[in-house]
Amino acid sequence: MSSSPDVNVIPGRPTWQQTMIRIKDPAKSVPFYTDVLGMTLIDSFDFPQYKFSLYFVTTLPEGETYSLTPGTKEAHDYLWSMEGCAIELTHNHGTEDDESFSTYPGNAERDGFGHVAVSCDDVYAACDELEKKGVTFKKKPDEGRMKGLAFAYDPDKYWVEVVKRGATPGIIPNKFNLSQTMLRVKDPKKSIEFYKKLGMSVMRESHFSDFSLYFLASNVDKDKVPEDPSADEAKASCKDLFNPILELTHNHGTENDPDFKYFNGNDEGRQGFGHIGFLVDDVYKACDSIREMGYGFKKEPDGGSMKGLAFAHDPDGYSIEIIKRGGIEFGDEKKSPK
Repeated sequence: MSSSPDVNVIPGRPTWQQTMIRIKDPAKSVPFYTDVLGMTLIDSFDFPQYKFSLYFVTTLPEGETYSLTPGTKEAHDYLWSMEGCAIELTHNHGTEDDESFSTYPGNAERDGFGHVAVSCDDVYAACDELEKKGVTFKKKPDEGRMKGLAFAYDPDKYWVEVVKRGATPGIIPNKFNLSQTMLRVKDPKKSIEFYKKLGMSVMRESHFSDFSLYFLASNVDKDKVPEDPSADEAKASCKDLFNPILELTHNHGTENDPDFKYFNGNDEGRQGFGHIGFLVDDVYKACDSIREMGYGFKKEPDGGSMKGLAFAHDPDGYSIEIIKRGGIEFGDEKKSPK
């Protein structure tokens, strides 16, 4: 399968910018991603009129100082112009006080969302450190068939895969870096074509007896895109990327079942993962091209109360947010710079 985005990319230089998951209690989730996994809270949005808040966390290069105050216009400007990718933590006010409430972490039968992941130089040492900090695990590095990787639980029981970087330690000095979001797909040919049109490149693919994995990256220089994504060199280079990849998991045979469909994270009773999002220069022009793909929209750019942003559907019905690079006025209650 061709690795480079040789299909017609939608206009506006699309770049993958976020993965959204819903959380119960930001007082627990934000410190997990920042204090435990070393990410930075780069921005936040408060919507008291709608009773929800958003928190954006990401891995910044080791040594980079972030001095902006989350929730300010300056932080918003940074967020909507970043070249990397963040996790958007969505909190609906009051859930933290509701003992009966829990988000839906996925990974039951036919759930599409799988996990987010962080990379590190030494999985065993990293997991020992995480355990000492009170983190619990779905799978420790030496459990199960696949040795040397782990799945930790975040405060909402989302799986956070802990994976080893490439063969040369120290290429990325951070202890952890946000390294992937995994989604299950029904038909990889359709999904890969869709994401290539959103500017992504296939950096690696791995095939097994009953499933295949496709690793896609955004905003990658053409000379770093492998000619053969199944080669050993592609695996090594993919492991040393600083910015995250989108891992598409295909269980063989689903593409031939006309009745098969994954739950997309927004179904009633299964709400956890919400969407992934892309920045573009012009939302309207981008959506005109996306519309031609024929998968439809959850929200058109002028639909609803928030004009100028859209939610498209990918081939599996996942929500794909399309956001103007530079941002729009969202109507949030902004903070003053410190």
